[in-house]
Amino acid sequence: MSRSRTWIERFDPATARSDAMRGFHALSNRIRAECWPDDPPRELSVLRAAMTSVPAWWGVRWWVAWRDGRVVGSAELEMNCTKENRHLAWFDVSVLPEYRRQGIGTALLGTMAEAARADGRRLLTMGTVATAPDGEAFVRRLGARPGLIQEINQLRIQDVDRALLHAWQERAPDDAFRLGFWEGPYPEADLADVVKMHEVMNTAPRGELEMEDSHMTPQMIRDQEESLRKRGVERWTVYARHIPTGRIAGFTEVAWNPPEPEIVHQWGTGVFPEFRNHGLGRWLKAAMIEKILAQRPGARFVRTGNASSNAPMLKINHELGFRLYNTTTVWQVPVEQVLTYVAEVG
Repeated sequence: MSRSRTWIERFDPATARSDAMRGFHALSNRIRAECWPDDPPRELSVLRAAMTSVPAWWGVRWWVAWRDGRVVGSAELEMNCTKENRHLAWFDVSVLPEYRRQGIGTALLGTMAEAARADGRRLLTMGTVATAPDGEAFVRRLGARPGLIQEINQLRIQDVDRALLHAWQERAPDDAFRLGFWEGPYPEADLADVVKMHEVMNTAPRGELEMEDSHMTPQMIRDQEESLRKRGVERWTVYARHIPTGRIAGFTEVAWNPPEPEIVHQWGTGVFPEFRNHGLGRWLKAAMIEKILAQRPGARFVRTGNASSNAPMLKINHELGFRLYNTTTVWQVPVEQVLTYVAEVG
C-alpha cells in the first residue's frame, strides 16, 4: 500500500531486515521517550525478545511505514485467539512527531483496521497517555469513546515507610490465612489453584469497556511463562491461602527485567470477594515490598496501574507511598467507524 511518498509493509521482527529492525527500534524509543520521559531507552535485544516471544493464544501483527528511506511510523494489532472477546482487538499507531499530520497515521490505521475486520473483529481499543496528547487528539478524530481511565502510580523505594510495612504484617489475620511465595513458574501441583487465582482479576473494574471476562487455562499459563523466560523477565508471586478450606484467597505479582533494573512492575493484585475486609490486600502488598527491598537492591521504583474507579486498591497504594506518575485512557471505537473515517479523509 502506498500514500504519496510513503509505503507500508508488514513487519515481522523474527525475519525483519536489519535496517527495518533498527528503524522500528529507533521509532519505538522515540515514542517511549514521549510517553514515559523518565524511562531509559530500551535495548534492541530487549525489544526484539518481547516481540518474538508472544504466547500462541495472543495474536500480534505489525506494519511499518517508510518515507525518506527510514521507518517513520508503525501499526500494531493484537487479538485474543481464545473463545472470549473474539469481537475485540487492541491496536496502536505510532508516527514520528516530525512526520505527523501528513496522512501516515491514517494510512497505517486503514491497513490495521482492514486486517481486524478480515479476522471478524468489530470493536477496536487503544490506549493513550497524558504525557503524549497527540495520541488522544488522534483517537478523538476517529470518534472513539473513553472506556477506562487508569492511574499509573509509582513508589520511590527510598521513600518506603518500613514501620508501616511491619505494622500491616503484624495485623495480618495469620490465624486463618498463611502467605506463600512462588518465584518464576508456578509449581505443577498448584496449577489448578493458580487458574482459579487468576479468575479474581475478572472482578477488577473495567469501566465502560465492552469486554468479556477472560479465563486462563493451565496451558495458557505455561505458554505465558515460556514467553517470560524467553524475554528474561522474572516474576514473583505472593499469595494468601485460607487455612480452613485450603483455597487461595488472594495474590499479588510483580515482574522485573534485568536489562531495566530500576523499575519493578506491579502486575495483578486481587482478593476474592468472600475473603475481603480481612486486611489481605495490605498484607500481600507489604510482604512483596519487603521482599523487593531485600532482594532487588538496584530497584528504585515500583510502578503500578489501577482503574481510577478502583478506590480500595488506590487507597492501599496511596497509603504505601505510591504517587501519581501518569494517566492512561483506554478508548474503544467500532471497526467500521474507523474504516469510514479513513475513506473520508483519505
